[in-house]
Amino acid sequence: MAAQDYYKILGIGRGAAQKEIKQAYRKLARKYHPDVNPGDKSAEARFKRINEAYEVLSDPGKRKKYDRFGEQWQHADEFARAGWQAGPYGDSGRRGAAGFDFGRFASEPGGIGSIFDGLFQSFGGARAGRRPRRGRDVEHPVEVSLEEAYRGTTRTLEMGGEAGRRRRLEVKIPQGVSSGSRVRIAGEGEAGASGGARGDLYLVISLRPHKLFERKNGDLHVEVPVPLTVAVLGGEVEVPTLKGKVALKVPAETQNGRVFRLAGQGMPRLGDLAKGDLFARVRVILPARLSSRERELFQELEGLRPG
Repeated sequence: MAAQDYYKILGIGRGAAQKEIKQAYRKLARKYHPDVNPGDKSAEARFKRINEAYEVLSDPGKRKKYDRFGEQWQHADEFARAGWQAGPYGDSGRRGAAGFDFGRFASEPGGIGSIFDGLFQSFGGARAGRRPRRGRDVEHPVEVSLEEAYRGTTRTLEMGGEAGRRRRLEVKIPQGVSSGSRVRIAGEGEAGASGGARGDLYLVISLRPHKLFERKNGDLHVEVPVPLTVAVLGGEVEVPTLKGKVALKVPAETQNGRVFRLAGQGMPRLGDLAKGDLFARVRVILPARLSSRERELFQELEGLRPG
């Protein structure tokens, strides 16, 4: 079976930075996720390869071993103890500094497969394929509304299972999540091998834009329309919050654009009981369709305040 090039799977160069690796992974994961391609076995297989590549390349330690030993990176420590050396991972195979081809040699009699047997026997262990191995962690994108992020919510996900079977999983999303939050669901990733534990599931949160509120970290910002008469003479207006409307006292002669801080009316902080603040910006509403009398009064006011 041909070796898999994790860099090619993610469509990135070998010198890619961690940020580039993460961006490439998220783009491909959204495209090939089983929930987006129900019943498509090729997309599901591609999704698994993408997760496998990301698990290795996103971890600096694993990536270093992969760059050195290629597909056999998991046995890097055994190679080191046995005195084996491998050079850069080439496009045509894993080659050592003297041109040693791991990919070709693995299939030859007495090649790497035989060496593994000898190594593991001398180290007192079983062969790698029989050792319990933890399953891979899996990322799953989840989009939530601002209201759901405020109160917390649940989602029912359909996940891949053993032997191609699907499984339904109900997960809790805590209050205070924001775009980019990663919620860990322990033991709900891919199944382990040879009795190994399952990996973990990570929900990658994205927040839908809201028609009223703008979120900045734990704070919320909102525009509040204020009639001209209230702005001039003072009064009360209603300010929307994520748990209902509250009254705001507007002092006389309040200028357009003034911001009022409503303490504790913002977003809950993830893993914390404290809440951010709500900042209400005044937007003065000028009267329209003036009556004759109203126009006269404004003209009179203009005369009282020359210049």
